[in-house]
Amino acid sequence: MSTIRPRKQKKLRRERMVKISLYVLGFAVSFLFVFPYIWMFACSFRSTEEILTAPLRLWPEQFDFTAYQDILELGGISLWTYSINSFFYTLTSTLLTVLVTAFGAYALTRKPKLPGFRLLRSGFLLTIMYPYMLLVIPVYLVMYYIGLLGSMWGIILFLSVGSIQFFMFEQFFKSIPAEIIDAAVIDGASETQILFRVVLPIAAPIVGTVTLISFLLNWAQWFPVLVISRTPGTYSLPVALLSMNSELGTNFQGIMALATITTLPVTIVFLLTQRRVMEGMAAGAVKG
Repeated sequence: MSTIRPRKQKKLRRERMVKISLYVLGFAVSFLFVFPYIWMFACSFRSTEEILTAPLRLWPEQFDFTAYQDILELGGISLWTYSINSFFYTLTSTLLTVLVTAFGAYALTRKPKLPGFRLLRSGFLLTIMYPYMLLVIPVYLVMYYIGLLGSMWGIILFLSVGSIQFFMFEQFFKSIPAEIIDAAVIDGASETQILFRVVLPIAAPIVGTVTLISFLLNWAQWFPVLVISRTPGTYSLPVALLSMNSELGTNFQGIMALATITTLPVTIVFLLTQRRVMEGMAAGAVKG
């Protein structure tokens, strides 16, 4: 008995040390990921001279709000215009993405042998592997010929293409037992009724996940906006941030301030919904 107790105590101490070490390692790794955002936020309140003197300082010598006042108008366009454009593009394209990908995934799941459906699915897969930068000329020409070049709806249409979201819906729909849909068909329900009254209520977790992922992805998009836009009045916050290094001049402190404003909405959304996103992605992966 006397030898067993010391062994148990040593084991408990070893397990405690391992747990503490893992917590310390996790905190260090987390700090490395959070550090750039904290540094960006701190630099938005520091002058360029102070940043160059002590670049790694995480607490401003004094809180200077000059940069936030300077970016209230960029290139003759109000910051509110860029912000409203960003929210309009993101919310509208997210809604369209969820509807289109849900309809498409349901159709391909229900009737996979219909003509052209396999080619359509391969097309979605190809868009995942195709780099955005190679789409400059095709996107420009398509928007020109359909008359949406320079319009907000052209930007929204491009942002509404959600290949990853489509495959998430498809994998989840495949996991729904066929007996449930067959029972609805026997009861006389149409395909639209089956989708909205049977399938989507079951797929509520994946619908929420796809919505959140689409919001996070579409908010950060700058390439479609830059290619399709003709005037700065249709720019979003990421494009305005990119433009600060070109025609709008270079203002390091202003760039940090605008970057803070640009990333703040998605940061808040992610922190509030990260558990839901992880659970939904895990559910889609396991059931697929």
